[in-house]
Amino acid sequence: MINSICTHKGESDVFGRVLTAMVTPFNERLELDLSRLQALIDHLIETGTTALVVAGTTGESPVLTHDEKLALFDASVRLARGRVPVIAGTGLNSTQASVELTKEVDALGVQGFLFVAPYYNKPSQEGLYRHFEALAAATDKPTILYNIPARTGVNIDPQTVIRLSTIQNIVGVKESSGDLTQVSRILEGTDDDFIVYSGDDKMTLPILALGGHGVVSVASHVVGTRMARLVDAFFEGDLKQAREQHHALLPLFEELFRAPNPAPVKSALAMLGLSVGGVRLPLVDLTPAQRTELRRQLSEVVLLPSFH
Repeated sequence: MINSICTHKGESDVFGRVLTAMVTPFNERLELDLSRLQALIDHLIETGTTALVVAGTTGESPVLTHDEKLALFDASVRLARGRVPVIAGTGLNSTQASVELTKEVDALGVQGFLFVAPYYNKPSQEGLYRHFEALAAATDKPTILYNIPARTGVNIDPQTVIRLSTIQNIVGVKESSGDLTQVSRILEGTDDDFIVYSGDDKMTLPILALGGHGVVSVASHVVGTRMARLVDAFFEGDLKQAREQHHALLPLFEELFRAPNPAPVKSALAMLGLSVGGVRLPLVDLTPAQRTELRRQLSEVVLLPSFH
């Protein structure tokens, strides 16, 4: 059970090594369906997830309303029942709105926050620094920066991450730039207790090799035990096993991002018999051909129910 979350970097591996960027379940009318949340959370915890990242990219945060987010955060904390931390994605492209949301969500009992870089605005590096500084000041919970320039249109440069790492409750960064040089510079320039997570499943092993801590995973929805095995093998010094897991899972990692996330992983969960609904516009569900290929790749690494 989680008793308290320490914000002192030197004392904390508060979130573990295999975090799941959790999908948001919808019903057939694409309405938020909290009745499907318990089975999803139980499945993730049982298959190795060490923390739940709620309302991030994979959770379709841009198409969730304010009230839906509050309901989702509240239900996630309640249904997780202290078994793993719940990390709330409250980053928006308005600093003021994000601060207000963070304060509101903080009262719901989440254990941490994920702050994505402001999208569309394309702020300067100084603007990014001040944005994240303001968000971190809105809570005393541990917070993770989220750098995903392909979606936000702006990169959090290594020097900006290094500056931000000196703020007490900014404990790490989810790096989804795909740039190993950037990751290396962050790791070189920050203290050993500043955590770098891979934000892309296929980059997990390379980032671990540079000194990364773990992964915020999408694939862990369907191959969580294998992701945990990969990460554990690396830290146990069994590089052969870690490489074998990486190579075996790589085709699935790529297939899960063949169409815009989270359409593939929601379809993959349905193939496992865990329905979480479709995706909201402007995203669309997979085509029949895409589903066929996803099923083929998934069947290579996991036993699918016979009724599908």
